[in-house]
Amino acid sequence: MVSTIQSLHAEYLRYKALAEAAVAQVDESDLTARPPGHDNSIAVICWHISGNLESRFTDFLTSDGEKTWRHREQEFDARSTSRAELLAKWASGWDVLLGTLAELKDEDLPRTVTIRRQPLQVTEALLRSLAHVAYHVGQIVYIAKALQGDRWQFLSIPPGQSDTYNQSAILEKPSNHAQTLASRTKP
Repeated sequence: MVSTIQSLHAEYLRYKALAEAAVAQVDESDLTARPPGHDNSIAVICWHISGNLESRFTDFLTSDGEKTWRHREQEFDARSTSRAELLAKWASGWDVLLGTLAELKDEDLPRTVTIRRQPLQVTEALLRSLAHVAYHVGQIVYIAKALQGDRWQFLSIPPGQSDTYNQSAILEKPSNHAQTLASRTKP
């Protein structure tokens, strides 16, 4: 039986892989471009996700998830960055999250943590965080798809291929989906 923590871990990895597969399709110069009608570039959104994960999951069980050293407003500043620098920043947030998840057990789920001085059960904090990541990853994918246009490689079921996919629904498990996406971003 898969534990709740293992299930959440797998879903986080799915969204991490979705964002990375979208970022891999975009030219380096487009990572910092603000598409028409959007306030944030892909780089800004990645910076924000990383900052959020670092803050929330550093000393997750013992300190407020909104750290005094975090400067959230600066995460939304337009920035010039290379792909390598962006991916390093991205990885720093994910490393903190994944390290914390590796230490958590299902027995920790009813415990209380604090975010912005508000008590939440660990379950609530994890679900809230996963929803936050999914929301922003959706923005990254949407922007990347808009920038790529006809060159876009679909990250899930391509239009018109639902029946074919349903014959072998390999992407339903988050680990399979994440592995499929990761294989596309390898050089």
